[in-house]
Amino acid sequence: MFATSLANGLSIMKCFKVGEPALGNREFAERTGLSKATVSRLTYTLGELGFLKYDAEHKRYRLGSATLSAGYPLLANMTVRQLARPLMKALADQAHGSVSLGMRDRAAMVYVETCRGHESIAFRPDIGASLPLLDTAMGRAWLAGTDEDQRCEVLRQIQADDPTAWKKHGRAVQDSLRRFADAGACFSKGDWQQDIHAVAVPMRLEVDSETLVFTCGVPAVLSGRRMLEDEVAPALQRLVREVESAWLAHHENAGL
Repeated sequence: MFATSLANGLSIMKCFKVGEPALGNREFAERTGLSKATVSRLTYTLGELGFLKYDAEHKRYRLGSATLSAGYPLLANMTVRQLARPLMKALADQAHGSVSLGMRDRAAMVYVETCRGHESIAFRPDIGASLPLLDTAMGRAWLAGTDEDQRCEVLRQIQADDPTAWKKHGRAVQDSLRRFADAGACFSKGDWQQDIHAVAVPMRLEVDSETLVFTCGVPAVLSGRRMLEDEVAPALQRLVREVESAWLAHHENAGL
């Protein structure tokens, strides 16, 4: 049932990175391992469909507007974002950091909502940004919040695909999972970004069959020795419980 051509086309779309708005067929071929002829057919087709936009002057492709349109229904239908946003902003202001909501994408977490407490904060997450699963508080909280079978399956896949990352962060992940039972949250103090300390809490309720996670990141210079554990983590836990209650009430009122 696997459609290889479709998978190859999507692999082209995943080649783009922040700071690289335009790529040529040579870069696509190098990053996907596909032949130049295959890449040429795929980029032409994606361009005709509006998912890529061809820059004739530089002979390179940029992401097209159809890419943004394809993701919009996912975000628009995720009502938990609208319910959580004012609570997230209040906590971001209180902690002088950023509060984000994310979901898993294979071995990464993707932001679906985010609020900043101060415009001068160095770390500026944005909707759609992707971050690694193992070395972030959000990723560790997702592992803690999902069921054991899925957690084991994801960890096995990561160990097979990226043994270096597992060797570097595996022990911290296991420690975080053990602490979660008592703390109700997962932490990452500079493991992903050296100047950011973060705490994350998963929702106990699945939303559209997804385990969603809230995280709060604070600049290390503003984070005291026990600030995350004693102040930010309890506040984030209260936020998650409030969001869960609001989400349940919304669905009951909507008859869902």
